[in-house]
Amino acid sequence: MSAKSAINKAVFTPHDEKMLAAVQVKRRTKKKIPFLATGGQGDYMTFICLSVTNKKPSHVSITKVKQFPGSSSFAKRSMWTIDQLRQVNGCDPNKDCPEFDLAFDNAFDQWVAGSAGEKCTFIQILHHTCQRYSSQSKPEFVNCQSKLLGGNSILHSAADSVTSAVQKASQALNERGERLSRAEEKTGEMKNSAEQFSVTAHKLAMKHKC
Repeated sequence: MSAKSAINKAVFTPHDEKMLAAVQVKRRTKKKIPFLATGGQGDYMTFICLSVTNKKPSHVSITKVKQFPGSSSFAKRSMWTIDQLRQVNGCDPNKDCPEFDLAFDNAFDQWVAGSAGEKCTFIQILHHTCQRYSSQSKPEFVNCQSKLLGGNSILHSAADSVTSAVQKASQALNERGERLSRAEEKTGEMKNSAEQFSVTAHKLAMKHKC
């Protein structure tokens, strides 16, 4: 079982929550804490997790989860609601990088993810989740690549493409209908002309007989 699956099972499932995303991180600037309250050294794994409650109305949380050396269990360390998130800083809008910052009402952390790919996936899901669930003012996403913030744009583009295709098909059908109508009118006109010619020819034939 992967660490992320284990975190979901151990930390969120028991509280009727579902983990949407998680990224393993380390601090870019270490806090000066020589000894942890748990009595262990500061060599541990940290994960930033995004979760949502299964019950409605949905509540979204961002949780800091830690795993200490020699332990298979995970511990919640800090938790914020999505409405407490004020800013997400991607650190570089021009290229993939593992660094990012999270600013909350009462906290600010500078992180480096295990890889640029992990960070990009997390921010992309976080942005989409904020757009969907934030009930107050949405957090600011700065210095993020446009591809990370384009989930809705992609959906809109797909919808626009479908709409455009439907409109083109409808226009083509209308044009075809107009052509058929014109063809039917011409056919009717030719039929009338043929009938008139037949009547005239019949009259001429009768006249010459007489």
